[in-house]
Amino acid sequence: MEKILLSGFLLVVLPFLAFLIIVTFTKRFKMLSALISITAIFISFILSIIILVWQLKDPSSFLKYDIPWLYIGNLKMNIGIIINSLTAIMLLVVTTVSLLVQIYSISYMKGDEGFSKFFGFISLFSFSMLGIVISNNLLQLYIFWELVGLCSYLLIGFWYFKPEAADAGKKAFVVTRFGDFGFLIGILIISYLSGTFDILEIENFVKNGTLSDKMLLIVVILLFCGAIGKSGQFPLHVWLPDAMEGPTPVSALIHAATMVAAGVFMVARLFPIFSASPDAMLFIAYLGAFTALFSATIALTQDDIKRVLAYSTLSQLGYMMLALGSGGYVAGMFHLYTHAFFKALLFLCAGSVIHAIHSNNIWQMGGLHKKMPVTSITFFIAALAISGIYPLSGFFSKDEIFLSILYSGNKLLYYSAMFTAFLTAFYMFRLYFVTFSGKPKEEKNVHESPLVMTVPLIILALLSIFSGFIGIPDIKFSIHKFLFIEHLKEAHFDFKVALTSNIIALSGILLAYLIYGLKIINADNLKQKSGIIYNILKNKYYIDEFYMFLIKNIYYTSTEAIKWFDRHIVDGAVNLVAFLCRWTGGKLKLTITGRVQNYAMYIVLGVILIILAIYVYQPDVMNIVRR
Repeated sequence: MEKILLSGFLLVVLPFLAFLIIVTFTKRFKMLSALISITAIFISFILSIIILVWQLKDPSSFLKYDIPWLYIGNLKMNIGIIINSLTAIMLLVVTTVSLLVQIYSISYMKGDEGFSKFFGFISLFSFSMLGIVISNNLLQLYIFWELVGLCSYLLIGFWYFKPEAADAGKKAFVVTRFGDFGFLIGILIISYLSGTFDILEIENFVKNGTLSDKMLLIVVILLFCGAIGKSGQFPLHVWLPDAMEGPTPVSALIHAATMVAAGVFMVARLFPIFSASPDAMLFIAYLGAFTALFSATIALTQDDIKRVLAYSTLSQLGYMMLALGSGGYVAGMFHLYTHAFFKALLFLCAGSVIHAIHSNNIWQMGGLHKKMPVTSITFFIAALAISGIYPLSGFFSKDEIFLSILYSGNKLLYYSAMFTAFLTAFYMFRLYFVTFSGKPKEEKNVHESPLVMTVPLIILALLSIFSGFIGIPDIKFSIHKFLFIEHLKEAHFDFKVALTSNIIALSGILLAYLIYGLKIINADNLKQKSGIIYNILKNKYYIDEFYMFLIKNIYYTSTEAIKWFDRHIVDGAVNLVAFLCRWTGGKLKLTITGRVQNYAMYIVLGVILIILAIYVYQPDVMNIVRR
């Protein structure tokens, strides 16, 4: 037991030590910095495997350890870790993707002046996400939560000398603050009411029914605000596409296993609290369904390869929230697990293409399959996986989501999810055919990426193929048995649903092939016929423009009014008091003549005025004096 707890502690601390060493000692030695960072996350990866193997022996068991930190009245604050099935699978996902991304980055970031700094920030990012995973109390979780936000700011704006990157970093930091503010308020309310920050104790407090339904709904929605910000749910999704301004390995890490996964993981960690409020769960499910469909429609029209994948991420995160809101705890986490591999693969393939073409525009690509076969094949596998084609990993996790929605009895959400699956298959293979099929747009010296980049692609491709097999029901190491929650019923395989989802996905792929592969259907004619609809989707429903309108016309106007009030009313009142003091002092100054007889006259006049005042206002006193 102690060894497992020590392993959990070490695998979190090691990336932080790597960060400290890099920024303090090895910043000038680029390859040494990369080696330190990769070695740290590799050891963390090995330790996560050890924890997973231990957890497989008894999935229902858990270890918890606390160190007293701070006491305020009756409220105690601890620093601690919790290791259970959810922790084990998430640790494996984070360390696996982080390790492969860092290896890939050796070549991708080669020649960059901030090479060492990049690996230092990546190590800090990994430490922050691993800290969220092992936290056993809400206060500690929130501290790491905010540290993840800080790291995202540093990495998205890594190329800060580019105005777009600097703005994207600030946008991510500011937008997620709105959600995090609600998250913090929710933490403070539930901790005050329960008298503890400990997650398990809060779960027991909620199970006892002490909270009213209305208060529980408010608390859960406030907690979910954190997930809305971090996991890019509507309407706080606008930061995520702009996060593409960072280096592509950063995009892969943020979109696959770290920042955006934090919101989904938080809902899963607090699932007993969330599931205690049916109204809140319904809200989460509908918001997830809307985000999934909304983002998928935008991805249909984007020309930047990374932005297509960014909106794809938003859509898949919506799927995960839809599953969790429908009661599909295992379905949501299972899709988070498979998505981490094929989405990291998609981004790293995109990075491989960008590295070769030096452009993000898909219309400047084409015919890359022959010149970049490894990148093309691995991208194809990832596209099949995210489309949910049997027997790749995405098929099993998406099928689980569909079943969870279907068994919840909400047909509207079920049909919405199926239509989104069609759109997903279409835009992913639109991206594939435009990028890799046909003839090259320009004769360039394009070649396959080096082994240090393609080996991670191959490994992630294998994981995209085989990682879904743990979703097969009734096998020994099925994810249904591993992600243990008491009294929770999970959906199982349904041939009709599986066949339907595959037919829908294949229909989307076929349509993309007819338009962008065979070009039987003219894409330009479709654009013209769609008219205003295409423009709306191309401009992302003008959400960013709407926000800028609000900022300029409401926020700036209100701040100008506040500035006027502060300058003329508040400052004016202070300045008036100062003026009166100066004016009175100037007049009184005239009475200071230096002549004794004048002062004597003032004293006599003062006494007379006092006597008159007493006579007028206090006549009783004068009567006593006369007697």
